[in-house]
Amino acid sequence: MKTKKVLSKINNPEDVKKISEDKLPQLCEEVREFLIDSVSKTGGHFGSNLGAVELTVALHRVFDAPKDLLIWDVGHQTYSHKILTGRKKKLNTIRQKDGLAPFPKRSESKYDTFDVGHSSTSISAAMGMSIANKNKKTVPQVIAIIGDGALTGGMAFEALNHAGGSKANLLVILNDNKMSISPNVGAVSKYLTKLTTSRAYAYLQNKKDKLPKDTRIRECAHRVKIHIKGAVRPKNLFEDIGFKYYGPVDGHDIESLVKIIKKLKNIKGPKFLHVRTVKGRGYKKAETDKCCLHATGSFDLATGKSTKKTKKQVTYTDVFAGWICEKGKQDKKVQVITPAMCEGSGLVKFREEFPDRYHDVGIAEQHAVTFAAGLACQGVKPVVAIYSSFLQRAYDQLIHDVALQNLDVLFAIDRAGVVGPDGATHAGSFDLSFMRIIPNLIIMVPSSLSECHAMLELGYSHKSPVAVRYPRGGSAREYKIKNTNEKIEIGKAKIRRRGQKVAILAFGVMVDKAQIVSNKLDTTLVDMRFVKPIDGNLLKNLSKTHKYFVTVEDNVVAGGAGSAVNEFVLSEDLDVKVKNIGLPDKFLPHGTREEILAEAGLDVESILKTVKNF
Repeated sequence: MKTKKVLSKINNPEDVKKISEDKLPQLCEEVREFLIDSVSKTGGHFGSNLGAVELTVALHRVFDAPKDLLIWDVGHQTYSHKILTGRKKKLNTIRQKDGLAPFPKRSESKYDTFDVGHSSTSISAAMGMSIANKNKKTVPQVIAIIGDGALTGGMAFEALNHAGGSKANLLVILNDNKMSISPNVGAVSKYLTKLTTSRAYAYLQNKKDKLPKDTRIRECAHRVKIHIKGAVRPKNLFEDIGFKYYGPVDGHDIESLVKIIKKLKNIKGPKFLHVRTVKGRGYKKAETDKCCLHATGSFDLATGKSTKKTKKQVTYTDVFAGWICEKGKQDKKVQVITPAMCEGSGLVKFREEFPDRYHDVGIAEQHAVTFAAGLACQGVKPVVAIYSSFLQRAYDQLIHDVALQNLDVLFAIDRAGVVGPDGATHAGSFDLSFMRIIPNLIIMVPSSLSECHAMLELGYSHKSPVAVRYPRGGSAREYKIKNTNEKIEIGKAKIRRRGQKVAILAFGVMVDKAQIVSNKLDTTLVDMRFVKPIDGNLLKNLSKTHKYFVTVEDNVVAGGAGSAVNEFVLSEDLDVKVKNIGLPDKFLPHGTREEILAEAGLDVESILKTVKNF
């Protein structure tokens, strides 16, 4: 890597203020080069970070962090922020165990003011900070930086509504690059496009700052602006709800950004700055392939291709992708909903083949679930493809709008259990616990790819709410759909090995690890398949020949699948001792999936030791 003459002198935000103004473009160029070089070696969030370099430099040039509060939305774009706030030398550890967190984290740095990982939270958090600080002698500036993808989330609009009406001293900066992970959808994206293409209004906005200082002339010009602005651009929603709107401005013109942010710093009340950026800026392959290079593993800079030598593996997401396309051909009633996770949930081909039955609702998980409920009320079959940790955001809708009415909705829940490098914000550690208590909901956990296919098929045919919950990645067992012997009945488990004294009751992908333990200790192994309803008849029969039950799951122990076994054993007064093995009662760090499973005691050696001791 070339020597970064300006960047080498930057160890904290104060250093950004010390360099001369003419060095700012060079600093931005060096930060961008540093990012490209570092992320190509370690992997991480890429395109969004390249697009936010100038904006980040401008913010640290103008504001006084950590006294002034910068609240980032999601945090995909904060690598530059980490570089400028003393974490430059540790960037090569990002998303690795014991390394830098992939998103802002308060425990990691005083410059990170709010932990994030999910979208649309920044304006709400900023509002809380602004109100809490309004009576202090030295009132800090509060700045929320939100992307146009995150702006599709209803929570962002709830906060905008509150902020505009409260007159809080708050600056909202919209980083508009027309993308979240994939291209943005819906009316908000179209509306922002209208604002950015209104050249006449942008011209007037720029010229008003060059008027003479004479108060009467400026006041007259302001009245003229008010009368004509409706004729040259769309009505501005942000102004209508109480914000002073500025923009759109070029998010890669560092000098102009610094000037306008300095000006906004001295204006009271709620302000809204609309900044246009290019996702992947500075690396052509990231600019042209914005989706695939949103987040990446290590890659070759010349080709943009992965340098990881991993054997191609069929994943659970691949199984869902193939199954849903089959179902689309077989049944015209199927309708698929995703909250902005088309690629991640394996829906690209379905979108291409059945565009009229594919619905990307944006980052709006609550709407996704209630939208599915509405579809089900009219006799079609909705399939909600959603990540486990994102389903948390629609918990009320799952209970109140789907389960309470016993509606025929299938939930394909991806990224369940331990996810890995993205850390606690993206881990699907709680879904079995929060779903298991909901009446009318059937919960299936496949232990193999073929079992996943069979469960999706069963869930689709069953006329009630059904969740099929599966992890990121693939399975060690071979995947065969055609002529599969996987026959599944609602609430029926499967004994995979008969042994002595101990019955290991394994749920989902933990079956493979439990199989190894079972072989070594000569125990019975049960693939439980269902978390709800639990196979009570099998448990009764096993209790007659076994003294011990050991449950194994990749969900928190509290309230999880093992708890379902505990409750049944107590209710039926079965004469067995039960040991639950699962995720501990804490938020798990980031690292590889296997590293985190081992730390949680869910690797083969740990399970073996626990069963022996029990």
